[in-house]
Amino acid sequence: MAEVATSATSEQLLVVIDPVARRSDGESVRIAKDVLKAGAAVKLCLPDGPEEFARALRRRGSRRPVVVGDDRALIHAVSLLHRHRELAGCALSVVPVGGALSLARSLGVPTGTVAAARTVLDGVERRMDLLVDDSDGVVLGALRIPPVTAAAQAPDPETAPGRPWLRTCQYLVRTLVPAGRPSRPPSAPAPGPSRLRVEVDGETLVDLNQPVEAVSVSPGTAGVASVEVRPVSVGAEASPLLAEGRTVTVSGAHFRYRADALVSGPVRTRTWVVREGAWGLTVPAAG
Repeated sequence: MAEVATSATSEQLLVVIDPVARRSDGESVRIAKDVLKAGAAVKLCLPDGPEEFARALRRRGSRRPVVVGDDRALIHAVSLLHRHRELAGCALSVVPVGGALSLARSLGVPTGTVAAARTVLDGVERRMDLLVDDSDGVVLGALRIPPVTAAAQAPDPETAPGRPWLRTCQYLVRTLVPAGRPSRPPSAPAPGPSRLRVEVDGETLVDLNQPVEAVSVSPGTAGVASVEVRPVSVGAEASPLLAEGRTVTVSGAHFRYRADALVSGPVRTRTWVVREGAWGLTVPAAG
């Protein structure tokens, strides 16, 4: 992991540049570095994989962390800070670089490199709710449970226990896989309905006797999650079932779920709890 210290002003930034961003869009990375170094005292970290990425964040000291990378890099950074219980006192910044930027955009971060880097320097911290599951995983934006076979993808390499070599290889090989390549094997069966029990604050929203097409959960407002269940339509289109609450439990047959940009599972049950204002992200100042 290469580290380069520079100085401009008294503000201290730790800029961690995701290896996927360096390989996929080196020009945007260069622009981001130039803008940041012109406005703050910057320490650059160039990790080669997830372990070095994590080590850089742990050793940041009093520096404000800035991630240059795509949605996965942002999720990885928030997950690490949450795991070490450091989110409460840390305002994270991100300069989106890469192919998957929809999460950063939805959170209010500019996706243009110059605008995002200037936001790091001149923006404000916005505290946001976080969904935390019973395995200590986090969801920044939304999670979705598609039909059982629709999400037949490998689990996220970051969560593969005891296999650091696999995590590193999969972390780097993302740059070699063409965008838009179907992840489901050609022989996978067509998606079908799921039978799941969805409970919100202990109240059953849908039970196993009602097949569903999809379930989505996202942080709402004032510390609650917004839940939408789409039942399978028979004849006329069925209206979605809506609810809000602080705790959401999904159980039933083994299912996979997509949380932000990552696919996890299969699991038989999972519970998510809303942590109000649990993390801070630098966004453009109003006006």
